[in-house]
Amino acid sequence: QVQLVESGGGLVQPGGSLRISCAASQSVLSFNYMGWYRQAPGKERELVAQISNGDSTNYADSVKGRFSISRDNAKNTVDLQMNSLKPEDTAVYYCNAMSTWRTRTDYWGQGTQVTVSS
Repeated sequence: QVQLVESGGGLVQPGGSLRISCAASQSVLSFNYMGWYRQAPGKERELVAQISNGDSTNYADSVKGRFSISRDNAKNTVDLQMNSLKPEDTAVYYCNAMSTWRTRTDYWGQGTQVTVSS
């Protein structure tokens, strides 16, 4: 059973930075993609950032230039560095692992709250 455990969420002021991390129970390279999604109250879950096992990255337009996703293959972790945070970044952030062999299979963490407020 795949387990994804997020950590590092919290309260930060606008303009500040925060780094959240996801630890996987198996090799992160066993998934085609690792990524971060977020869901704000009353909104649908949306993709924030994604990294492929070939190191290609993809970002939502709203976070380009401010957020950076990285993967540590030795530690089986995926981090999201968030800079220049805005109140609209407030959401629950979910770690995602995706396999695309034959069919798409998604695995999710329990989520970590990120609140941007003064």
